[in-house]
Amino acid sequence: MSRPSSGFTLIELLVVVLIIGVLASIAIPKFAGVKTKTNVTTMKTDLRNLITAQESYLAGSMVYYDGPIPAAGLGFTSSSGVTLTLLDVSASGWAATATHASAPAWVCAVFVGSASPVAPATSEGQITCQ
Repeated sequence: MSRPSSGFTLIELLVVVLIIGVLASIAIPKFAGVKTKTNVTTMKTDLRNLITAQESYLAGSMVYYDGPIPAAGLGFTSSSGVTLTLLDVSASGWAATATHASAPAWVCAVFVGSASPVAPATSEGQITCQ
């Protein structure tokens, strides 16, 4: 009399490993794309918050803030990993760029008032990323 076999055969285990490998090869690139979109959204949000902070600062002091960020005087701190740079600040306008440490190939920019457009921004007050 033969003993009943229990457990999985080698072929069954290889099929399971192959299926897991195929699923992983599909999921990993999609996850990387979602992470990049999240970082770009964070940069856009920080630039929108900077616009609000600059307009608030202008209302109180009659000039736009021109200094490093984060700034206690501006009442604004960028998100973790985001670097904001103010450019071409004058009494009648300013421009800024945003980069993220986890998405170095992407740059978001905005300009307001009389400031010169900063690539990739082309319309005043509209945040553009590239």
